[in-house]
Amino acid sequence: MHKTAASPLALIYAVLIVYASLYPFADWRDQGMGAWAFLLAPRSRYWTGFDVAINVVGYVPFGGLLALSALRTGRLIRPLLFAFLCATLLSLCMEALQSFLPVRVASREDWLLNTAGAWVGAIVTLLLERLGAIDRWSHFRRRWFIESSRGGLVLLATWPLALLFPPPVPFGLGQIFERIEAQVADELADTPFLDWLPVRDIELQPLLPSTELVCVLLGLLIPCLLGFCVIRPGFRRLMFVPIFLAVGVFATALSAVLSWGPEHAWAWLDLPAEVALVAALVLAALLSLVPTRACPSLMLLGLGLYLSILNQAPESPYFAQTLQEWEQGRFIRFNGLAQWLGWCWPYAVLAYALVLIWRRDTKN
Repeated sequence: MHKTAASPLALIYAVLIVYASLYPFADWRDQGMGAWAFLLAPRSRYWTGFDVAINVVGYVPFGGLLALSALRTGRLIRPLLFAFLCATLLSLCMEALQSFLPVRVASREDWLLNTAGAWVGAIVTLLLERLGAIDRWSHFRRRWFIESSRGGLVLLATWPLALLFPPPVPFGLGQIFERIEAQVADELADTPFLDWLPVRDIELQPLLPSTELVCVLLGLLIPCLLGFCVIRPGFRRLMFVPIFLAVGVFATALSAVLSWGPEHAWAWLDLPAEVALVAALVLAALLSLVPTRACPSLMLLGLGLYLSILNQAPESPYFAQTLQEWEQGRFIRFNGLAQWLGWCWPYAVLAYALVLIWRRDTKN
């Protein structure tokens, strides 16, 4: 049996599927049909190629992760069947629950396509295993990463996905304080507890270019420091820095394409972002020389400053309009898969850094 990052990644992906399938979790009601009536319903007339593609592609990684988890842990002798059953049962339950949501439509075709996507992902994983790719990855992991690297690898793998949801500032993940404040105010409306909430003297002001530069710089350095926590010292860290930063830039450009169109792929790359990219590349290369034991502490300090700056910035009207398009338009299925990652990723890294520091102190 082996510890594998595939297991927690599969669990995270399952939670995100549940969120994406049942969003917006409102107006639950009995619509006069059985929960399983969609299995015998006529074929939908309003299908598009986008619907087919997203239902298949959305479950491919899930099936692959399930099969890989079964292979690596050695608990199951039939990983293909395990992946198929888990994915088809999850999709079937999601479609049944959608029968009680007026804004969602339960569909037999969605269920079948989800199952087919998971089946494809599981088959691809088994083919890779037969070709020796998984063994080569295990060998690569032993040479590049420290022994207890599973948590860090999961966070590194989810960073590009978190960037797909349009952030208010390039690489600005974790801006939740203003939304929490507004949500709490709505919940406490018409109650005496509303007066307990703090009131700002002035509204949040847009970030200055210099402050934006620092925020973008920290947004790039924190994932690099996370990588240094699990990557063995030496040339491996120097190779990791430009590759991983390039992945982040590509994910941000893809987010801009999905939000505003291909012609705006690089609209986010203004002067502060350009300077921050160059500075991050240089500083990350220098920080690659820092001992592994010091990286969690540096990451914790960077996260504190980063989240403090980011959550002092207001949401721009342009960002709010983009947010509305994601939440109500054709990207509603992406909403759950990327939005919560974008909000929660820095706080998960914060918890991971604290765990690493606690383990280091207990060993001492």
